[in-house]
Amino acid sequence: MSNETIEKVNLGTRRIADVKMAKFPNADAIVRENVIKSRKSTAVDIMLVNPPTPDRALWIRTQHRVGRRTRENMVWPQVSLAQMAALLVPNYTVKIIDANAERMGWPEFANEISKYQPKYYLTQLTAPTLENDMYGCFLAKARGAITIAFGTHITPIPVETMRPFPALDFGLVGEPDLAIVDLLDHMEHKVDQRSDLIKKLIADHDPLYKPSFNEDGSVNFAGIKGLAWRDNETIVVNAQRPFIKDLNDLPIPLHDLLPYKKYIMPLIKGPFTFIVTSRGCTAGCIFCIKHVSYQFSVRLRDPEKIMEELWVLKKLGINNVHMYADLFTASRDQVVGLCNLMIESDINMKWTCNSRVDYVDEEELQLMAKAGCHLISWGIESGSEQVLKHARKGAYTDKALRALTWSRAAGIKNWGYFIIGLPTETEETIQMTIKFAKSLPLDIALFHVAAPYPGTPFFFEVVENGWFRPGTRWEQVDMDKGTVLDYPGLPAEKLLYWQKRAFREWAFRPGPVFTYLKMLFSDISTFKTALSVGIQHLSWQSGKTK
Repeated sequence: MSNETIEKVNLGTRRIADVKMAKFPNADAIVRENVIKSRKSTAVDIMLVNPPTPDRALWIRTQHRVGRRTRENMVWPQVSLAQMAALLVPNYTVKIIDANAERMGWPEFANEISKYQPKYYLTQLTAPTLENDMYGCFLAKARGAITIAFGTHITPIPVETMRPFPALDFGLVGEPDLAIVDLLDHMEHKVDQRSDLIKKLIADHDPLYKPSFNEDGSVNFAGIKGLAWRDNETIVVNAQRPFIKDLNDLPIPLHDLLPYKKYIMPLIKGPFTFIVTSRGCTAGCIFCIKHVSYQFSVRLRDPEKIMEELWVLKKLGINNVHMYADLFTASRDQVVGLCNLMIESDINMKWTCNSRVDYVDEEELQLMAKAGCHLISWGIESGSEQVLKHARKGAYTDKALRALTWSRAAGIKNWGYFIIGLPTETEETIQMTIKFAKSLPLDIALFHVAAPYPGTPFFFEVVENGWFRPGTRWEQVDMDKGTVLDYPGLPAEKLLYWQKRAFREWAFRPGPVFTYLKMLFSDISTFKTALSVGIQHLSWQSGKTK
């Protein structure tokens, strides 16, 4: 190297050193200050969102359940967002965006973030929509928001959820309702401004609670229970937050902040919504994500509190309700009490619910029908007792036939859910399930591929046995269009084949076809989906006969 070249290098080094020593203003602080100064009159403290879906199709997503595409023409009400909003108001201004119900794409969603300029952005995360949901965090972060996520994916694996996505600032692990209030109260220094309701909720659910601030008044994030956060390059997961002790203490969700007129359900005319009647389930199914969030506890709302919320909905013009619970019939006393109140008050609302086939009796079902119940969705899962036993379902085929027969006799429609691909499944047991489904008094049947969601016993069994398909990504944990499972003798392709075949064999019969036609013509997008399924079925039948 020549002397001239060496001198140029030294000169460049000295100039870099001079620049480093120069006292430039803090550009980050200036930009942040300008963002705050430019906040519009429409700006809100927090935006709670159900973000756009990956493919513009309808998706089912709530804090209690996993995400999946819906083939049944259903838009699920985001009552969990309305519940958190009720806890945040009036201390904070809130905006709920349900992009799924609004059929909103990403450009329009980005405009909404720009319009409302939230200081905080709270989103749901589910396994099949993970990257998609994180894109919403990226958009919000780019517009100056602090990003927060909750749901069934981040709760069991907070570190591995946050690590690849730096646009996510905080995760709420477990029950999010009081965690989001506590986090915002700390960051906005409003702990001393809490309402009596919030003070009671926090004191009752956690007797050891105390605010978490450092000596200089800054937030000590390590002391906020149920929080996952970033300490420089390290993701820290704090102590677990106790469950809310008494659900009756929660305020009624702010249903009016939701696009409730756009929530739809098959075979129902007019808007419908959810009422959360309980949280948790006593059953021990190995595949169920509910236990990741709530373990095996069950907390019930009193029938009187449920009735209070029903009347709020009635005044909004909503006459169709789904009693949303991990297991609606977990308590016979609660169900009977609620039904009697609905009958005595003559509220005249139609409603649906879910149940297990071993948690009902004939008299209870007749009372439910009298109170307005017209459809029950049943988790039947399989026609093989071998598969049911391994899955710890605890409910076998004889009980399914008995419960559905009672329900049909009471005038209630039966909606059956089945799972293809649980452990010990074979092509023979799948055929048993199809045959069993055909024998039941079902009005609608849906077949999904088993999904090993993180934190469930099923997930750990799949890991232990090496049943995860090579190159697995969470977006493939889709119970309709993809799977991460590869069993010996039942690879992913066969599972998906049998899932489609099971639905076709059940649906393309005179009775079910009539029911599905009623569903299809209620929404053009569903009609197109069904037409595609029908064409595939004809193709499959044609291939069989060749």
